[in-house]
Amino acid sequence: MSELRVPVDLSTAGSVLLVSCYELGHQPFAVASAWAELENAGLGVAGADAAIVQPSDDAIARARLVAISVPMHTALRLGVAIARRVRVVNPTAHVCFFGLYASLNATYLRGDIADSVIGGEFEAALVELALGLGSATDAPPPTKLDAPKPILRRLAFHVPRRDGLPPLEKYARLLGPARGEERLVGYVEASRGCLHRCRHCPITPVYDGRFFVVPREIVLADAKQQIEAGARHITFGDPDFLNGPGHSMAIAQALHAAHPEITFDITAKVEHILKHRERFPELARLGCIFVVSAVESLSSRVLEELAKGHTRADVTLALAITREAGVALRPSLVAFTPWTTLADYVELCDFIFEQGLVDHVDPIQLAIRLLVPPGSALLSDGKPPPWLGPLEASEFGYAWAHPDPAMDRMHVEVNQIVETAAERKEDALETFRRIRAAAYQAAGRVLPDDSHETLRALVPKLTEPWFCCAEPSTVQLAQVTSNSLGQKLEQR
Repeated sequence: MSELRVPVDLSTAGSVLLVSCYELGHQPFAVASAWAELENAGLGVAGADAAIVQPSDDAIARARLVAISVPMHTALRLGVAIARRVRVVNPTAHVCFFGLYASLNATYLRGDIADSVIGGEFEAALVELALGLGSATDAPPPTKLDAPKPILRRLAFHVPRRDGLPPLEKYARLLGPARGEERLVGYVEASRGCLHRCRHCPITPVYDGRFFVVPREIVLADAKQQIEAGARHITFGDPDFLNGPGHSMAIAQALHAAHPEITFDITAKVEHILKHRERFPELARLGCIFVVSAVESLSSRVLEELAKGHTRADVTLALAITREAGVALRPSLVAFTPWTTLADYVELCDFIFEQGLVDHVDPIQLAIRLLVPPGSALLSDGKPPPWLGPLEASEFGYAWAHPDPAMDRMHVEVNQIVETAAERKEDALETFRRIRAAAYQAAGRVLPDDSHETLRALVPKLTEPWFCCAEPSTVQLAQVTSNSLGQKLEQR
């Protein structure tokens, strides 16, 4: 049944409310990019980052469209709580979820949580939606689609609008490269999507091997405005900085030429580190101080199941390449999968110690458990794997149990160790030692003597320790539901 609609002037400030939930401790790029596109179309926009300060009831009440950014699993968990609040404060508002995890969870969201879902390249679609909501009285409300296809068309980008967001001081900082040094951090994207189809990656079912470059001048202008706001380090948030190496390297060169004092970090696949090994000395010269790489596992079985495209030996070689260039490698992991054995887990712990990676890997990485969202490429074979459980739509993924119950018990124990360590601000070495001891005990093996001096390194890293595919912590969930969050931040 269609609702009676009246003309709405969406040029009024706040008629569109953009809400970010969580972007790994960065000032939210997705909201800033959408904000610029909407304002360029003459629409009135207000924005909020609920990871810092909740949107006020007044801002929600004024909004005709509330668009919630969910580029990752944690953000979606938090975003649903915000959407339910919008339904109470402003029942007539149109609620839209946009971003990677909106597409994957479209069927569930399109129940009583969201009115529309936008995945893929979202900016232009948000403008179309907002303009549609402000059209003539006889226009029907937007049609609900159970599984809208991701939008994969090249966009005309605008420089992200950041001045309405909380200042960089409220976000994660870089620790290093000098001991005791902290730097404000900016965030840009030189490309979106990915050429590769890793089977567990949420980008794969949305972009299916496609990627889009952001024009060089847009990236550099976005970096410049954050540098002028105090950033001294830039994170390139591309899923893989080396998908288009010519484009990316040109941006890095121009950034260094304009701002030679600025450092940066990138993300790159292990196989790209090997393929483009000759570029890493230049990256170091241009200011790259660390590279995040989705190592995921050392197990050949796990790497094959995930279609990672590298081997354990490749990981060792990638470490040698980056070390020789003077760029720290920070591996990300999926430590618990249906194929991981206790022996694999012990080997991973040993590798971290033996390779001197204790300060390169945040302890949370050893607690990451595979997420299987709706539409995952892991399920593309058509036949459900024996370890797969039912879809738990409200948890945004399929339940699964490890064939070896000891691995599931191990995950619970490691998760508890990591959460407790984070609360205590425990040194990473102590946390890793406790995790390694638990792994050896679970495997029924004698823990080697690790009382000797362990190789430590001063590794630049961000102060935000959580990982995009991890479950949100109780602290993060409390940030969304607590009305006094802003006051808490001021008291830090």
